[in-house]
Amino acid sequence: MKLVANPRNPYESIHREWLGPPPAAILEVYHESAPSILSKNDSPDVPFRWSVNPYRGCQHACAYCYARPYHEYLGYGAGTDFDTKLVVKTNAPELLDTAFRRRSWRGECVNFSGITDCYQPLEACYSITRRCLEVCLGHRNPVAVITKASLIRRDADLLVELNRRAGATVCISIPFADPETARAIEPQTPAPSCRFETLRVLSDSGLPVGVLVSPIIPGLNDREVPEILRLAADAGARSASYTALRLPGTVQTVFLSRLAQALPLRAGRVESRLRDARGGQLDDARFGFRMRGTGAYWDSVRRLFEVSARRFGLRATHEAPPPVPHNDQPADHQLTFGF
Repeated sequence: MKLVANPRNPYESIHREWLGPPPAAILEVYHESAPSILSKNDSPDVPFRWSVNPYRGCQHACAYCYARPYHEYLGYGAGTDFDTKLVVKTNAPELLDTAFRRRSWRGECVNFSGITDCYQPLEACYSITRRCLEVCLGHRNPVAVITKASLIRRDADLLVELNRRAGATVCISIPFADPETARAIEPQTPAPSCRFETLRVLSDSGLPVGVLVSPIIPGLNDREVPEILRLAADAGARSASYTALRLPGTVQTVFLSRLAQALPLRAGRVESRLRDARGGQLDDARFGFRMRGTGAYWDSVRRLFEVSARRFGLRATHEAPPPVPHNDQPADHQLTFGF
């Protein structure tokens, strides 16, 4: 049983410490009637302008998730609170339909999972993501989906039709080939083998699919890149992209604690390699640098990715999430992650 464990919330004036062992972290689900659903992005580090996030928090419990500090704005913690205190935006489909009906909407591509995974286990019960995709299909609005979850197979038929009418791409996030390492760092995600099979199922259905090796954690999964790309190509992936590990704010505490607990013999090496790639720091929050590494060691990681992608016939981006389709592009461009 996972116990409650959260870093101190920098936005809260009161910090409580347990006098005895912390209690079990129990799943709590809250319903929210959100004021809006389309989030506008102005960061130069990501290639999409609009995103939809049907849920706050994520059951996948990935130790490295850069979205953890967002939970602190709600008065929660970035640790087990992020994994277990989950918020469902129950009116998301209606809000999306309203947004698309506005005269100012230009039919730009919408990215699903800009913050937390839109196909986390809660989706099996609520189907908020599927209903949002149905809205996109009704308005013939292009989409791009990034997920770790095998649940996306449920919506393959919908995504295929959406791709035919407007444009749809799917990217499966697979940062580990080794299932034991994956279980240590992202304990509640589908096993890597399940994700490769998801790639195969979606590719066989006719969807353009890619693999996102994110994050690459220096000293932990960087040498797994060739195997991940080989398996992804065998499963039908057409493209590959990657990002460097980000540890903003309290994510550092969550990640380093998990690493020391789950992989104690590798923790020192990972931190050392990470500092090599971040100019001596654990994170670089500057735009243009947040998702990139620097230095000789990171250059070797970059070259390994590029060489492996060419070897297995994958179109590769360089330290950036996959581009998304636009409905003003020719149809053949909508079928791939263009680079």
